[in-house]
Order: sequence, then structure tokens, then C-alpha cells
Amino acid sequence: MKAVGYQQPGSLDRADALMDIELPCPVPAGRDLLVEVQAIAVNPVDTKIRRSAAPGEGDYKVLGYDAVGIVREVGPGVQFFRPGDAVWYAGAIDRSGSNAEYQLVDERIVGRRPASLSAAEAAALPLTGITAWELLFDRLQVPLAGQGDAASLLIVGAAGGVGSILIQLARQRTDLTVIATASRPESRDWVRTLGAHHVIDHHQAFAPQLAGLNTPPVDYAISLTHTDQHFTQLIDALAPQGKLALIDDPELIDVRLLKRKSLSLHWELMFTRSLFQTRDMEAQHHLLNALADMVDRGVIRSTVQAHLGPICAENLKKAHALLEGGTVVGKIVLEGFN
Repeated sequence: MKAVGYQQPGSLDRADALMDIELPCPVPAGRDLLVEVQAIAVNPVDTKIRRSAAPGEGDYKVLGYDAVGIVREVGPGVQFFRPGDAVWYAGAIDRSGSNAEYQLVDERIVGRRPASLSAAEAAALPLTGITAWELLFDRLQVPLAGQGDAASLLIVGAAGGVGSILIQLARQRTDLTVIATASRPESRDWVRTLGAHHVIDHHQAFAPQLAGLNTPPVDYAISLTHTDQHFTQLIDALAPQGKLALIDDPELIDVRLLKRKSLSLHWELMFTRSLFQTRDMEAQHHLLNALADMVDRGVIRSTVQAHLGPICAENLKKAHALLEGGTVVGKIVLEGFN
């Protein structure tokens, strides 16, 4: 089968940073699905792993953590799917990825693909959708609409992939007032179209901007990027007994600063359930099905902002370069193989 991979981690300027390769088609076992990949999205995690993680001696590392495809074969323990089903998922960080014609994925982290979206449109949503959902409802335990007091959610770096879904989920499933941070005109416009009530600039001091808004207390804050740079401002912005969640890998932060307000700190990694085969691993299957239902009802939109063409080394290098530039709005997708 066709795939894109590498044998030595490093920067994109290496000729072998990403290569078009041929690999044997894998065989499903247990609760695995063999999925024929139709479309993928590219995420910051792809670039981080490409720069730092080496495969085993003589092997290729195949990246890719968002995919839409068709189930072609199933393992003997599969319960939810059968060949021919259209599915979407974000995969597992410890298995071969979706930058290949065929991929094995555990059915417990797979959902049905939304019927109302094309493969490319749908591919933009699984990883960020799972991350945003788990941030709001598993980590921060935000009450659903009609079940909590008035409160605000501050999202730092809201124009990226995760922020783009966070805004929509918060608007559709909670009563939170959503305050998004974005610094460029195009990113500010983007978060407003997704439903942010207010937009502030994360390159400017938070306090005076927040003081100018007539909003409920900031009981929740989610930092998606550069948390170390914004940490003290986030603590200042949060109401006493508030909750702070993050997904990035910041430089050292002094968690002692959380004590005076009795703030809590929550980390989200959407790969945790699959990586540790947790007892509730199946939650991602149900989550993705619920997200597909919301998409098909028209209350969640795709966050595709760039379609770079077929899945190949050249186009994946372009996607990695854009992500490493740090100014991507929404998601980048690729579709099909040459």
C-alpha cells in the first residue's frame, strides 16, 4: 500500500523528512478495523512527532491522527462496525498513522462519519472535536445548558483547530459566555463567525480588555498555546475557585500561584484513553457519534480552511510547514492518493 513516512526524525529541510513509500497492508485482529483512508487532516502533533520520534531500526514512522474512510475488514472481536461502514476517528499515538492507504484502528475510538459532510470536510473534525469535548465535559466538567450558573469561558489561541470546535461546542451545549483570543483580523473574524461572544487580543494585556466587557465571572479558562507566556494573566483573569485547562507543552510554570484563589489545573491529551486502554476508552466512540449527530443537525460546522490536494510527501511537507509557521486558522486537509 502507498504511505508517507520517515526513518530519521528532524527538520523539514531534510530530503528524507517525509517520503513516499510502499508498505505491506496490515491485518486486523481483536477489535481492530482495517480502514481504507479517504481523507486526513494534519495537526501540530504531527510536526512535533516528526521532529523528535524515531521508528524502530529499519522501520518507517507513519504519521497522521485524523482520518475519514471506509471499513474494509474487521477483527474477530469487533462489535460496532462491519465492512462498508463510513467512519471517522483520530487514531492512537502509539500505532501507525493515517498517512497511508490502509490503517488499523481500535473500534472503541471510532465513530460513524457525518452523512452531511464530504470526506475532506469531515476529516478536519475528529482530533479537535475529541479534544474540545474532553476539555469541556471531562476535564473542566462544565454544566450543560440550563444546569449551571452564569459564567464565562476564556479560550487562548481560539482560532486554531481545537479552539474552532471549542467555541462551537460551548455555544451549542452550554450557557457559557465565550471570550476568544485572536490577534489578526482574519483570525478575529473567524472566531466571531463560529460564535464567540467577545474577542480580545492575546498580544495585549488581558485585564483591561476583560474589564471592558460586561460578562459573568471567568470560571473557566482553556489555554491552547504558549501557556507559559499567559499563565499569570490567566490566573489573574480567573474567578476564585475557577478552573484552568491546557493542551500544550509549556516551559516551567509555577503552580503555586494557583493556591491563593484555590484554582485547579487540568491537562488534556486525547490519546490518553487509547494509550492506556482505559476502562472508559469506548467513550470516544460515543463522543464521535454524538458529534456526528450535531454536524448532521447543522449545529456544528467543519473547520477546514485549506485543502492541499492528494496525500503524498510533497503535500504533507507543505502542511507541516504551514503549521510550523504558527498562523494557521482552522484545519488543513488532504484527500485521496495519486
